[in-house]
Amino acid sequence: MSTLILALIAGAVIGLALGALGGGGSVLAVPALIYLLGFSPASATTASLVIVTATSAAALYAHARDGNAVWKTGTLFAAAGILPAFLAGAVAGRLPAEVLTAAFAVIAALAALRMLRPANSPPPERIRPARAAGAGAGLGAVTGFLGVGGGFLAVPALVGVLGLRMKQAVGTSLLVITVNSLAALTARTGTGGDLRWEVIAPFTGAAVLGAWDGKRLAARITGQALQRAFAFALLGVAAFMLVDVVV
Repeated sequence: MSTLILALIAGAVIGLALGALGGGGSVLAVPALIYLLGFSPASATTASLVIVTATSAAALYAHARDGNAVWKTGTLFAAAGILPAFLAGAVAGRLPAEVLTAAFAVIAALAALRMLRPANSPPPERIRPARAAGAGAGLGAVTGFLGVGGGFLAVPALVGVLGLRMKQAVGTSLLVITVNSLAALTARTGTGGDLRWEVIAPFTGAAVLGAWDGKRLAARITGQALQRAFAFALLGVAAFMLVDVVV
């Protein structure tokens, strides 16, 4: 199968997941770029930030149009993650490939396990600013270090820490992901290695279109079923990457 076709298929799948779940889909971008499209880990994490930034912005527009983005809350949450995302992005581009791959596999496994947990946490009685800032900073660091959007962390944090409803959390998480990804991408300018734009461009285009379809898919399929299926697939990817590093 040609590289272009693989890029289009992978981009469409990731966009669908990101648009439907508000996060998690971008976690598959890095392994797809490494194992399907031949990117190095450093180049893959940088390219992933390009893809995630564009796709999240497109998905955000679709959710915001339906009134599911809480702009003030999302902006404050994202602001806490800008500096950590920038610093982590600058460091990650200089780490050995094995370290990046292993760290990514661990985060992917944690993301999958988090998705399998019931999303029934009640809203907090009151918002704790320090806890919200800490969650935002941690999310920014993960985004910058591993080139993932971090929506699998943002959505539960926005629900459990800031008390948003699930639909609001999904839409608002896309604002947070867009801001953090852009900050991390800025930090990685000139350190991403060989960015093959002939692959990144169609990958991103397919992901953006997939994100729009993902928004419609979420209205037809129960979010829990979709999330569980994706979580099991992600666990498989994480296991494969860990074995690849060890062996």
